[in-house]
Amino acid sequence: MTTTSLRRVKVAPKGMGLNDFVAMQEGYFAAEGLDVEFDWQTFRGTQSSWKGLDYFQRPQDRPYTESKQDVVQGACVWGTICNASAGMGRVVTEGYGDSPWAIFVRPESKIRKPEDLKDVPISVGMRAGSHFNVPYRLEKYLPLEHIKTVNTGGFGARLRALLDGEVEAASLLPPQIAMAEQLGLRKIMEDRFKTLWWVPENSPAEVVHGYMHALNRAEQALTAAPEKYMPLWKLAVPAEFENFHPWDFTKFGRGEKFVNEPLSNGEFDAVFTQVQRWGLDEYLKDRSTETLSYPAASP
Repeated sequence: MTTTSLRRVKVAPKGMGLNDFVAMQEGYFAAEGLDVEFDWQTFRGTQSSWKGLDYFQRPQDRPYTESKQDVVQGACVWGTICNASAGMGRVVTEGYGDSPWAIFVRPESKIRKPEDLKDVPISVGMRAGSHFNVPYRLEKYLPLEHIKTVNTGGFGARLRALLDGEVEAASLLPPQIAMAEQLGLRKIMEDRFKTLWWVPENSPAEVVHGYMHALNRAEQALTAAPEKYMPLWKLAVPAEFENFHPWDFTKFGRGEKFVNEPLSNGEFDAVFTQVQRWGLDEYLKDRSTETLSYPAASP
């Protein structure tokens, strides 16, 4: 297939894993007929501070609310479904991501266990994976009224706020989990969560399904030879941290993994029950799995 016959598509990598970068490096996007352009502006924006921003004003919202660009994006299962419910795109459910998550504190902190986070504002990115994971995990240990968050913003902003003493705890995702470990920060709790991709409502089927196929091929390559691709983590490190520390990318791990299986309707529907319980459902409109989901690929 010639370059001129490839279909152009903009992708804002999540940066929690390496699949996008591997698919680009190995030509898997091109093999699916896609000429992928990474949307670095949106990606770097999701790493920056979101202080003072409301929902619909976040960097990941702007392709829908301001620039009106067609951009393939990904987020946690709660954020992706809520974004679609609020009118921003459709959810792709034919595959999902599986990502680490953790809360960190500074090494000298008196916080030692999840219960010690009672009434402690935890740095999060508003209505994103770092945010939704906090009540989801901590409600096992604390009443919801004692689980507090503060909207610091994206990956880099949360890590910076913790290092600078602006916050006492931060909710982190890859690669900031590995970065925090290499900087000597202390982990209070950890778990894994699911992520999804969301796309503009008018996205062509060959783009959406071709993109997912390429991510799956990248997952197979990463499984077969993970050490080959560890240097690609440098693309996901926030710009302000590039020279902050002599990062050992060989110890960053896999981060988010791609799972080539559909998200169940039960898991989809559970999101609405959960965000309502957490008081994070005020922007939700449509709550139908069928209408919010991008049509699945034919078997």
